[in-house]
Amino acid sequence: MSLATQPPLNPAQQQVMDELGTTDRPTFRDDLRDHLRHEIEETLAPVVAQIENDDDTDRAEVFVSKRDLAMVHGCEACFVADKKIDFEWSIPAARGTVAHKAIELLIGFRGNPTPLDLVQEALARYESEDRGLGLFIGGLSEGERADLVARANDNVAVFMESFPPLERKWRPVTESRVRAEFRHGRVILAGKVDLSLGYARGNQAGKVLIDLKTGAPYSGHIEDLRFYGLLETLRCGVPPRLLVNYYTESGTPSSEHVTEDLMWSTARRVVEAVAKVVELNEAVREPVKTPGRSCRFCPLLVECDEGQRHMRKRDEDDDLPD
Repeated sequence: MSLATQPPLNPAQQQVMDELGTTDRPTFRDDLRDHLRHEIEETLAPVVAQIENDDDTDRAEVFVSKRDLAMVHGCEACFVADKKIDFEWSIPAARGTVAHKAIELLIGFRGNPTPLDLVQEALARYESEDRGLGLFIGGLSEGERADLVARANDNVAVFMESFPPLERKWRPVTESRVRAEFRHGRVILAGKVDLSLGYARGNQAGKVLIDLKTGAPYSGHIEDLRFYGLLETLRCGVPPRLLVNYYTESGTPSSEHVTEDLMWSTARRVVEAVAKVVELNEAVREPVKTPGRSCRFCPLLVECDEGQRHMRKRDEDDDLPD
């Protein structure tokens, strides 16, 4: 379908276009990456020294993801407890992964696929793998599989209805892996960006990083994207121009412009998180309990007085009349 024959955008799609297309494209200095990397390397030196003489090679490498960042800056006790539990797939967890794969397939799918076409193809891809999510899907009953298909189909359908069609000239990339290593590979920062659009032109920012969210907005979501923005800067030398959380249930974007100061503050937050992770891994001190959003899924909740009080107060506040 040519641009001339494409249907007009609906209001939700136009809102996204307006959000993504009206941002200035700032130019950053060409040595920003080098300065960021040098500062992070130097600041991590005394942190990594705590594990330099560790004989256990499995603990010599510190791997930090956006989830680790959020948890260790939230409740340290929950972070430590969560690390001891093996991840198990569930329908809600599988829904997001399958929906993301379906959206990834949308970019290269020929013809005019329906959301259900994309979801079924995504499921087939995972089922062909004899591991992880593939094994989980293969073990579902017909009813459970139908439930997973319905939930993922809803996410993909809403995305296709409320997000403008992805044009090739935008250079869309899904599930793009980003990674940075420090102190000779002792510290690894890594993650996957749900969707990126555009590209840098020399030192002029042009890329937009987008996280697709299926739940309600939360203040911590923007920290995830700032982390990815830092990794993007360390990879190509130019920060993205815009960070966008896109909430599929409401069909609305929430964006933040990227500045050099933002990358520096993010770098400091990341270094602080790495220091906490190392201290907790090495049992240098006891983890601090900080009741908050993580209490609802924390494995310690049944024995944590602080967490139970927080949850009771939250439930009481939810029951208050508007």
